[in-house]
Amino acid sequence: MSKKLFLIIFFICLGFTTEVFFTAIYDNALDWNDRSIRLEGYTFLWMAPIYALIPILFPIGFKLFGHMHLIVRAFLYMVGIFIIEFIAGFILETITGYCPWDYTGKSNYEIMGYIRLDFFACWMVFGIVVEKFLKYLMEKIKD
Repeated sequence: MSKKLFLIIFFICLGFTTEVFFTAIYDNALDWNDRSIRLEGYTFLWMAPIYALIPILFPIGFKLFGHMHLIVRAFLYMVGIFIIEFIAGFILETITGYCPWDYTGKSNYEIMGYIRLDFFACWMVFGIVVEKFLKYLMEKIKD
């Protein structure tokens, strides 16, 4: 298996796993009236091509701002993730008539239902986690 294919599959799996854990915890911690001890989490198959972009786009980020302070990099990753999430949501809604992660009415800080600005810290942390995993894997995996 090629290095690039392995990284794509790895980050699709990491994205799915992270999203399932996040939704299980966030949805049950947020809604006090509808808690479930089952802690059900979910993701969308539509996310696979979005997570597959990670090993393609993040190396560009390394080259552009890898020398910057951790907080600056985290902020830039968050901005990039918001941009991808917005564009992907718009495209999916245009193609299918529905954005799978529709945030409409779920936050005072959502933009057109595609992104939630109140998730900024989560995306900053996710960006740094991805950076660390990707750097490690790119060094360890031989072509």
